[in-house]
Amino acid sequence: MTRPDAALLFAAGFGTRMRPLTDTRPKPLIEVAGQPLLDHALALVEPLGLSRVVVNTHYKGEMIAKHLSGRDIALSHEAPEVLETGGGLKQALPLLGEGPVFTLNTDAVWRGPNPLQMLADAWDPTRMDALLLCIPPQQAHGHSGAGDFLLGPEGRITRGPGLIYSGVQIIKPGGLHDIRDTVFSLWSLWQPMLEAGRMFGLPFSGQWCDVGHPDGIRIAERMLSDV
Repeated sequence: MTRPDAALLFAAGFGTRMRPLTDTRPKPLIEVAGQPLLDHALALVEPLGLSRVVVNTHYKGEMIAKHLSGRDIALSHEAPEVLETGGGLKQALPLLGEGPVFTLNTDAVWRGPNPLQMLADAWDPTRMDALLLCIPPQQAHGHSGAGDFLLGPEGRITRGPGLIYSGVQIIKPGGLHDIRDTVFSLWSLWQPMLEAGRMFGLPFSGQWCDVGHPDGIRIAERMLSDV
């Protein structure tokens, strides 16, 4: 199967739940185990040798730009407003190309196999418009809630309490051209895929931590240090 050759890392949010740490820096530059969250995410991307890697920015975007200076990474800066996940992906398309792309949030850390490689190995563009990496609840740290998706036959997913969306996926972005809004979430792209039975989920086999609030830093560092 032909795997995607581009990735978008979402780094434009305000990090409201991470205050007061985000009063002085964007959430992707908050450190976990001595490394910024953004670099944890880039460490997953780099082994794949992708041709195009894009980071979107908004809040304190100049700090992210300075942090990435000298790296072969394109920036998609959102102004005057943040565009949410769907709008951010749509704006970044000229930098990403028209083919399937990896997208990943930058507010999580992982322990186990590379989640992007897992997705690449399972990707089947003849059946799939999106393949989401999902976390079984017992393998999720720093996260509360009933889950996001139910896994059905052959890996198709539907909305419902069960697996937790990890923030990492492969997705075909072509449907974005039919969305006239500028600011919108990925659900505007996902919904037609769900209805067509072309949205799939893949359970992660390792451990994952949501670092969306200050306590998540301690939880993530403990997860990473567990033997």
